[in-house]
Amino acid sequence: MPVLFSALLPPDDVVGEITAALGDRQDGLRWEPPERWHVTLAYYGQDDVGTRAAWLGERLAGRGGVDVRLEKAATFPGVLWLTVAGPELTPLAHAAGAGAEPRPYRAHLTLARFPREEPGLAARWTSTLAGFTSRRWRATKVALMTSEREPGGPRYRVARVFELDRA
Repeated sequence: MPVLFSALLPPDDVVGEITAALGDRQDGLRWEPPERWHVTLAYYGQDDVGTRAAWLGERLAGRGGVDVRLEKAATFPGVLWLTVAGPELTPLAHAAGAGAEPRPYRAHLTLARFPREEPGLAARWTSTLAGFTSRRWRATKVALMTSEREPGGPRYRVARVFELDRA
């Protein structure tokens, strides 16, 4: 069974904004390629795509789209990420199952990874991206994603897409 999670995928122009803000990235961090950028709503682990899709479809039925904007960088141990602004996102994430996870939900978009014992590697980027703000967009789709291990890092694929009400 594949590993599954649900996510919002940033629009192409927002991906372009992030890419432009990052510029040259030759600094020892392991950068996530733009095709893997996403905002996780909930992680499910190994699960059956059909079963999880039916469950998620019921949980998202009738839910409206949410306004999202990416902002300044921050870190978790070993992870550099962009914060996500949008108060409507947390209720959507909880509907998608984020509340079942042991840690509190923290909306973010992972940019890079670095050794936990070297937090200074990311310090330049938290400073460089302190004023970053993407345009706000209306997320009207939730993707059920699969994650497969590959030599160059995980490969994410969209298994199903759920439309949110556009109102």
